[in-house]
Amino acid sequence: MTAYHTTCRQDIRIQQKDFDFKNEMEKITALNKNIGAVVTFTGFCRDNENSLAALEIEHYSGMAESEITRIASTACQRWPLYALTVIHRYGYIKAGEQIVLVITASAHRRAAFEAADFLMDFLKTDIPFWKKEYPVDSHTANWVQAHEQDNKNRNRW
Repeated sequence: MTAYHTTCRQDIRIQQKDFDFKNEMEKITALNKNIGAVVTFTGFCRDNENSLAALEIEHYSGMAESEITRIASTACQRWPLYALTVIHRYGYIKAGEQIVLVITASAHRRAAFEAADFLMDFLKTDIPFWKKEYPVDSHTANWVQAHEQDNKNRNRW
């Protein structure tokens, strides 16, 4: 593994309010004229075929930001990135709303793709977030359990 220590600007945020994808893209692409590839991932609260009203996402404040920063720093060391952005929302999020945004910017596509994939795999498994599902036809929320596939995805790195 090559260690890259180019200037890699990291923008890490955990916030309740929604984010503006276009604004975030403009901010990251304005950073460096050598950026040749930007990869984005936006995760949404899906409605599971009209059965889910919302998710409520809780996090361990301070620790969650610290862990995302650690993972982002690892990505900057593994791939030649100019910048990355990770925004993760918490609170009550209705079906169809945005939850997470990952943006990676590099000179070349492969680094940007791999770094974004890496970040999402670790966001799903290593960050202290907890989710409750609110079904459409019930007032009772259910905690979401971890998926075995998420751990398999993470372990490939």
